[in-house]
Amino acid sequence: MSIRSWAAVLSAFLLGVGSAGWASEGSATPTAGGGSGGEKEHHADGHSSSRITDEVIPLDLENFPERPRPPIELGNHFLGTGTLWPGFELPTGAVWQPALFAFGTWRNAVQTLDDGFDTRTEFRTRMDLFLNLQLSGSERIIIGVRPFDEDGAFTRYVFDGPEDSDFYDELDLGIESLFFEGDFGEIFPNLSRDDFRRTDYGFSVGRQSLIFQEGFVLGDALDSLGVTRNTLLPKGTSNFRVTYLGAWDSIHRNGVEDEDAQLFGLLTSTDFRRSTVDVDAVYVQSDAGLGDQIVVGASAVQRFGHINTTFRLVGSAGLDDFAGAAGDGGIFTSEVSWTPHHTDNHAYINAFVAVDDFSPAARAPGTGGVLSGMGIGFSGSGLGFPGPLDSSSRDVVGAVFGYQKIAHDLRSQWVFEVASRIGLDDAVTDSVAATVRWQRALRKHYVVVLDGFGGWVDSGGGDDTLYGARLELLTKF
Repeated sequence: MSIRSWAAVLSAFLLGVGSAGWASEGSATPTAGGGSGGEKEHHADGHSSSRITDEVIPLDLENFPERPRPPIELGNHFLGTGTLWPGFELPTGAVWQPALFAFGTWRNAVQTLDDGFDTRTEFRTRMDLFLNLQLSGSERIIIGVRPFDEDGAFTRYVFDGPEDSDFYDELDLGIESLFFEGDFGEIFPNLSRDDFRRTDYGFSVGRQSLIFQEGFVLGDALDSLGVTRNTLLPKGTSNFRVTYLGAWDSIHRNGVEDEDAQLFGLLTSTDFRRSTVDVDAVYVQSDAGLGDQIVVGASAVQRFGHINTTFRLVGSAGLDDFAGAAGDGGIFTSEVSWTPHHTDNHAYINAFVAVDDFSPAARAPGTGGVLSGMGIGFSGSGLGFPGPLDSSSRDVVGAVFGYQKIAHDLRSQWVFEVASRIGLDDAVTDSVAATVRWQRALRKHYVVVLDGFGGWVDSGGGDDTLYGARLELLTKF
C-alpha cells in the first residue's frame, strides 16, 4: 500500500476515534489517570448543554434603522421582507417577477473659486433620477433623466463671476439613460435545462453609462450594445471576462458630441491568483474631421501584504494626419493605499506621468479631464465646478498624498490631501494645492459635504494663489 493510502487510512481512523470519543452526546473521554474527564453538562430534560436551543430568538432591531423605502415601489419590495409575488412564467421557461423602483440623488451646492484670474460664486443644482423595472434577478430596464443640466451646463444662480448675476435655466427633460440588460441563458433556460450548455451570455443595449480603466479609456453614456462572456477559466486563472462593445451615437470627444462617430471595443478582465488584470482596446471611427483613433489600456490590481496597489498604462494614437480629437500620448499611473494599524482610516499615495497629448475614446461633458480620478485635488465637483488643479493630461507629472479619517460614532469622515502637478513642457504650468473634505450623514437620506482648498499655480500672469470652498447637501432617495 502506498504512503498516500496509509495516510488516508490513518486519518479516517483518527476521525472515527474523535467522533466516537469526543463528539458523541453524553460520552466521556478517558484521561491519563484512568478517570473520566470532559463530561458535558446535561439539563433536566436530558439534553446536552451544547445543544442548539429550540427557542425562537428574534432579531435585535431596536437600534437598527428601518429600511428606507424608495419614492416609488411597486411589486416585491426592494430589500424588503415578506411573501414574494410568484410572478409568471414565459414560454421560454424564465420566471419574471416585475417590480418598479425609483431611485436617485439630488445635489445642491454653494461654491466659490478664485483661480488667480476670476472669482466665481454660484449656487448649482443637479438631479439624477432613475426608474428601475426589475423583471428578474438578471433582467431589468433602466430609464434615467437629469432634468437640471444639459451638455455640462447646470441650472444655477450666479452671485459673482464672469457671468452676470442672474438665474440661468438649464432644464432638460431628455432621456440620459435607457437600456435593457439581461442574460441570454436566464431568458431562455429551456435551451439548457441542465445548465451544461454555454448559453450564459450577458448583454446590455441602449443608452448606458460605460466606464473602463476608471475613465481613462472610456467614460461616457453611449448608445451601444455590449455582449459579455463571463466565468471563462483559462489555465492559471480563476475567472476571465470578455466584452464586445459597439456604439453608434451619443459619443463625446473633447466634450462635444461627435454625431458621425462609431465606436468598437474589446474589453477583458482576468482574475489571477494574486492580481486582477484588465486589458482594453477601443477603436473610434469618425467622418466629422475629428479623426479616427485607437485607445488601449492595461491595469493590474493586487495586494502586497497589507498594501493595496493599482498600476495602469494607457495610450492613444490618432490614425489621421490631422485629428482634432484624436491625440497621441500615454499615461502611467500608480495608486498605493493601506489601512494604518489599529484604525479604520485610509492612507494613499497616487502618482502619474502623462507624455504628449493622450485622448480618451469618449468622455462625457462636465466630467473634467482623465486625471480627475487621481484625487480630490484634481476632481471637479460634478456640478460644473473644476477642482483646484488642472485635470488635463498633456505633458505632466504629478503626485497625491491623502489621508481619510473615519468617525463611526458621528457617521462622518475627513479627507486631507496634498497634490501637485509639474509640466514637462514650457506651455504646461506647475501647481500645488491642499484640499480638505468633511462629510457627515444625516438621518437616512442626507449627506452634508464641505470642501475647502488653497494652492499656488505658476500662472504666468495675475495672482499665483488660488482658493475655493463649497457646501453641498446631497439627498439620496
